[in-house]
Parts: sequence; structure tokens; C-alpha cells
Amino acid sequence: MRRPKRLVKPVAPAVVLVPEMERFARTELLLGKEKLGRLNNAQVLVVGLGAVGGHCVEALVRAGVGSLRLVDFDIIRLSNVNRHIWATEQTIGRAKAEVALERLTSINPAVKISLFNGFAAPETFEQVFTQKFAVAVDAIDSLNPKVQFLAECWRREQCVVASMGAATRTDPLKVRTADIFDTRVCPLAARMRRRLKELGMGRGVRCVYSEEVQDVHTLSQDAPPEPGDYLRGRPRRRLGSLSTLTGIFGLTLAQLAIDQIIS
Repeated sequence: MRRPKRLVKPVAPAVVLVPEMERFARTELLLGKEKLGRLNNAQVLVVGLGAVGGHCVEALVRAGVGSLRLVDFDIIRLSNVNRHIWATEQTIGRAKAEVALERLTSINPAVKISLFNGFAAPETFEQVFTQKFAVAVDAIDSLNPKVQFLAECWRREQCVVASMGAATRTDPLKVRTADIFDTRVCPLAARMRRRLKELGMGRGVRCVYSEEVQDVHTLSQDAPPEPGDYLRGRPRRRLGSLSTLTGIFGLTLAQLAIDQIIS
């Protein structure tokens, strides 16, 4: 007697996900289509692509920000490896802005990025501020350029968020956000406030900072500047820093920028 043929259960066709629909699906799930659209259409200026700025920029692109202008004059050095997201054995000696462009377009090929591989200063601000941006991001690591940049944003009525000092910090639970005029403990923020007041600036710059009291033993008092450091301005003492705290500062700074865009 012939054995009956077994019924073969039909196999459902494989679901093929369209990459561009899926790239920011989780962002849309959290924020909604309208706010994701704001991120996609936003144009953001980021000045400083170091330890904090690098983490900030990558987070912005992964969140769905569609257009960025990146400003940095420096190259990647071996000493950057402990905290810079761009720094690998293959990128040492290359311009940070160019490496950033490669990495960010590998995350989202559709992102629009323009570069200014130079120093943000009064004589270059016309090249830095090519338009009115949804938000500008200050990830500059020295006092005078930070003050000049924030003052220029104030003059142009450009919305801006800023990072204060992440170096020498080790406690992630002491990281805070506030208007720069409401910060406490952070020495850089205190000096910034005095300078900004002298220029007639008031409240309106939200920043990430730390309320951790600095341990003087963490300061590299006897460490000379690296060769090639500080092409402008006076030589500054090198400070110890960790990938963890600089990363937290950068990601928090990105969130401040995102909040400005979607609010």
C-alpha cells in the first residue's frame, strides 16, 4: 500500500528590511516620526573634534541628524588613543576632520557633512558660520577660543550648547547639565562666566559640566606639551583624562543638542 505523501508546510517568504527605513527605526520608535524628521532636517555646527566632540558628533549622526558642519584644525596623535573615538593605529597623523568624515559617512552614507579644517577664531568666523544652524556645539578645549566662540554665537543669536572640563574627572555620578551661569565647582565654568559677563552676555548657554572636586594629584604638572601641540596661543599643561568621562561628556552634550532640535 502506498504511503500518503507528507504535507509540507509552506515557508513564509523572508522579510527583507529596507536599510534606509531601518537605520533610524529605534529613534523613531522613541521620539516619533515628526521629531525624527526634525533631526533629519537639522543642520548642526560642531567646533572641536577631540575626546568630547568626537563622541558628541558620532551620537548626533547615529541619532539621525542629517547635516553637520565640522570644525577642527588638529591631527590625531598617539596620545589621543586613550580617549578619542577617531584615534586608531591607522589614523595617527591624519586630520581629525577628515577621519571624522570617513567614519560618519560609514555610519550613515546619506549624512551631509562639510568640513573646515582650521581654527575657529574671529578671523575665520565667516568660514565657520556659513549659515544659521539649528544648534551649535562648543567642544573646544581651551578658554580663550571657547569665550570667543560663545560670544560670536551670542552676537549672531545662534543657539549653542557647550562642554566644560572633562579632564581629571573620574566620577560619572557628578556630571551635570545646567545654564553656564548656574554651574558650580567647575573651575573652567567659573572662568568662563567671568569672561562672558565682561562681554555683556547673560543666561542662555546650556552646558555639561562636573561637580567633582578635582584632586590636585591627578594633574600632570610635570608633563610638557607634545611636539606640535598648541599651534596657537600659549602652551598649556597636559591633563590626565579617561575615555569614560570624556565619552559621558560627549554623549551628554549630544543630548543637549538633540533636545534643542526636537523641543
